Amino acid sequence: MFGIGMSELVIILIIVLIIFGAGKLPEIGKGLGKGIKNFKQAVTGQDDEEGAKKKELDAKD
Repeated sequence: MFGIGMSELVIILIIVLIIFGAGKLPEIGKGLGKGIKNFKQAVTGQDDEEGAKKKELDAKD
């Protein structure tokens, strides 16, 4: 994974914890997750309306 070992990941996580604090980490993770989800939807060309229509059709079957 990009040549990053376990020790490097631990150091990066410790630095992030020091910079942002423990209280902000869940908010950062939530925002990052939403960003990734939106990016995937944009790449696949799926809109919220299309997803809702598919869910409605699946529920009817």
